[in-house]
Amino acid sequence: MLSQSILSETLVSNEEFILKNVRHIVPREGVRPPDTLRKTVVFYGVRRSGKTFILYDLFLKHRERAFYLDFEDDRLRGFDVGDFERFKDAVNELKPHLIGKEKVFLFDEIQNVRGWERFCRRAVERENTKVYVSGSSSQVSPSEIHTALRGRSWSMEIFPFSYREFLKAGAFDVSGKDVFHGEKKAHAKKYFAEYLKWGGFPEVSFLSSELEKRKLIKEYLNAMYFRDLVERYGITNVALLETLLDKLFSSFAMKFSLTAFYKQYKEKLPFSKDSLFRYYKHFQESLLVCEVRKLSESTYARVRNPAKIYLIDTGLCRRVASEDRGRLLENAVLLEFKRRGCEIFYHEEKRECDFIVKTDGREFLPVQVCYELYEKNRKREPEGVVEACQRFGIKRGMILTYDDEEDLEEKGIHIAVVPAWKWMIG
Repeated sequence: MLSQSILSETLVSNEEFILKNVRHIVPREGVRPPDTLRKTVVFYGVRRSGKTFILYDLFLKHRERAFYLDFEDDRLRGFDVGDFERFKDAVNELKPHLIGKEKVFLFDEIQNVRGWERFCRRAVERENTKVYVSGSSSQVSPSEIHTALRGRSWSMEIFPFSYREFLKAGAFDVSGKDVFHGEKKAHAKKYFAEYLKWGGFPEVSFLSSELEKRKLIKEYLNAMYFRDLVERYGITNVALLETLLDKLFSSFAMKFSLTAFYKQYKEKLPFSKDSLFRYYKHFQESLLVCEVRKLSESTYARVRNPAKIYLIDTGLCRRVASEDRGRLLENAVLLEFKRRGCEIFYHEEKRECDFIVKTDGREFLPVQVCYELYEKNRKREPEGVVEACQRFGIKRGMILTYDDEEDLEEKGIHIAVVPAWKWMIG
């Protein structure tokens, strides 16, 4: 149980910190919480993806009636669901003129308070309050959230910076068509190469030293590994977890088979198939790894075929060869489609098409990703798109490259070849 005085002191110091020290917030594109729906808004996502600054931004927009708590603050250690009533008393004491008026509650790392869902539901539905919460990993994701908030919350996954947000973080103006020409085009391509290499974690994006970027990404991965995997799931077979991590992080943008992994390592490590499948599920639940399944009407066929593996940020990808630049590009494209809320599959028969994207709930778009079109792949890459288009009765497709741009016509199929950096700027 926390005293009201500690809660009041924490609220006041948080407000002073945000108003005095928070500067240069990059507006997150596509993060538009509903104003009219009476629902608890839940921001979830991988650690260090920028959720806290979204709450800071909301605080500044509603500063006269906003109250912020971070449940990883040492002053709030031991906070339980009963302390929410003392929190409300502290709010009314600090700003009595808001009694009976709409308030905005902002709760960071909410997963640290057991039973928070019932309080938030009551505050939103009965007490004229807007509630925004954030949490790392999947503990506050739609699949994990408590039944008290099922159908009563609005969940939004927060990714590291998109390329547009990365450019804005560097004060690069992405408005206007001049970004695609001349000097601005050269700068945009240069920054895109940096974005592919270092990814979009916000704090990393603001660093200039490669040594600092490399060190910070390593620290992020260590925190995610120990806090979101080892500690959260009580991992006992650390050797298996480390081997699986290394395999997943070096297999980005490639097919990955747990059965093949089992056959390769069963004589080298002591583990069961059940533990392997469980550990793999933990990587997905931590939001570090996502998978793309083969497009098929049969659920069995989707599960039977190996998934393609992608990481939540290209800065985490383990590179082992110079050819990995094409896979980095593919990983970045996958994340952009996920940010845009698309359903994503891959297609494979005689040829493979990297992505079949459900763009607007109805239409499928075949998308191939390759770093560049040259003599050896100029026939192969379009063939994957054409086969997918013919399979699904589609007349258009896309090839995303690093810098090539042209229009192709193959067997009645129009294929737009577009630089990925230009497509991401939109």
